[in-house]
Amino acid sequence: MKKSIIFSMLVGAAMLFACDPIEDRDTMTGAITADQLNISAIPVVKDGVKSNYIELNSEGNPCLSSWDYGFGILTNTKGTVKVMMAGDNDIVFSGMNPDGTIIKKTITVHVDKLFDVEPEYALFCGDKGTKTWVWDDVQGTPWGNGAYLGNTAPGWWTCNMDAIEKQAVEKGFPGDGKNGSMLFSLKGAKITKSDGTSGSFTFNMSKKTTGADGNIWGIGKLYTKSVNVLLGIQPNQSNAIVNEYDIIKLDATHLYLACPENAAAGAWSGCWFWCFRAK
Repeated sequence: MKKSIIFSMLVGAAMLFACDPIEDRDTMTGAITADQLNISAIPVVKDGVKSNYIELNSEGNPCLSSWDYGFGILTNTKGTVKVMMAGDNDIVFSGMNPDGTIIKKTITVHVDKLFDVEPEYALFCGDKGTKTWVWDDVQGTPWGNGAYLGNTAPGWWTCNMDAIEKQAVEKGFPGDGKNGSMLFSLKGAKITKSDGTSGSFTFNMSKKTTGADGNIWGIGKLYTKSVNVLLGIQPNQSNAIVNEYDIIKLDATHLYLACPENAAAGAWSGCWFWCFRAK
């Protein structure tokens, strides 16, 4: 009898213990500081000089990795990237610790010589890394519409500099008027407009477009992010922002762009044109 009572008491105690909530004492650990990072950014040597190909490595660090090398983002712990500037390039590493804290560290890498850099970068950004573009007032009517795959500049509804100023104010983009400008910077592949708006750009010169006459009409594509060119809108589509442009002309002094209202409509359908010159 006593044994059964004692057994029952033990079972009851065990059940009470099993029903008690278990306290979770696990915590996020392993956070490190920027000084504790073991990372590297080393230029690949080509022809005996430090090239613009950079080997990035953050393996072994107890944090998530992200590399901002000025011309893109690498989220792997290891990889080779290409920068577009000779001289000093700042590469910013960002890491996220298990506790959610962010740590940053900048490595400055010196590049002696550029390899495999598209020559169009020098046209967009100039030989010194920056170039300012303004409306091509020499052309006379640098903004307006015309025929897709037919015209290479505004040919139907055209705007001179005074008309551009008026349109910019009416459409809510006063900074894009006749005194507007765009600074193309090689560092960060960045566009900064005179109204303070900024973003990045890329291009693809293999994306060519054949014109209505069978010749090359668009010599490539320009893509912008978080920014558009001066009056880079579609007026007949509620002033929708344009971030993809056909490059009609690009040289040291001219940048002519176009964007169809509806490319599927084909040749001679509506298209908007932007004509800029180097300042």
